[in-house]
Amino acid sequence: MAVKRFKPVTPGTRFRVGADYSDVTTNVPEKSLVVSHKRSGGRNHSGKMTMRYLGGGHKQSYRLIDFKRNKFDIPAKVATIEYDPNRSARIALLHYADGEKRYMIAPTGLTVGQVVLSGESVAPEVGNTLPLKSIPLGSIIHNIELNPGQGGTIARSAGTYAQLSARDGKYAIIKLPSGETRMILATCLATIGSVSNAEKANEVLGKAGRKRWLGRRPRVRGVAMNPVDHPMGGGEGRASGGHPRSRKGLLAKGYKTRDKKKSSDRYIIERRKK
Repeated sequence: MAVKRFKPVTPGTRFRVGADYSDVTTNVPEKSLVVSHKRSGGRNHSGKMTMRYLGGGHKQSYRLIDFKRNKFDIPAKVATIEYDPNRSARIALLHYADGEKRYMIAPTGLTVGQVVLSGESVAPEVGNTLPLKSIPLGSIIHNIELNPGQGGTIARSAGTYAQLSARDGKYAIIKLPSGETRMILATCLATIGSVSNAEKANEVLGKAGRKRWLGRRPRVRGVAMNPVDHPMGGGEGRASGGHPRSRKGLLAKGYKTRDKKKSSDRYIIERRKK
């Protein structure tokens, strides 16, 4: 996949950098794997806005993704590579030998017609899913489970990947996309390769309307509000706003909000880069 610049035919296309979708092979999703996706627009059951800056956006259908990859030792042929409006990565439709169809996160380099597998003894090739204990050290992986059988939760967005750096007893040591190094049970599954659509980071929306199509409304800066609305509001002229903090007064820019007694802290070997 690559990005393309648009000719400045309109003000909205002057700065736009978008995907060329050359990697997408169909624009019709698999009907059996699509469910309706109702938006709340940031409102609760009584219609009151409880989340600001959400609302609108194009209607979307949700594609059911197989994050568990738990059909072991059954070969699956890649039928299509598709766009998914609910995530930054591309998705791949798998046709299993037993007739079942499932979607998976498409890794970089996966092509239509390729056969992928899950299991302990499968080859560590792009798109195959193995337990961490069976993956060669130094491998690039994504869609990593934190708990066995839970389904992949780590490294699922466009262009992300982690690296299997070592093994220690029943644990594997993983370097995560954030820079954090942590231990994960070696029986957890992970998929070989990095996530597709790495050029996503280079895209530029070009106009405010494209943000609205994604369901995002304009975000008001705290400094621009009145003191009644935000701790950083008010002041004569363009006042700086004082210490950076949230609407509820929680300090921003460096103040740690993670629980100091969090039980999973003992599995973290090295914290993420600041």
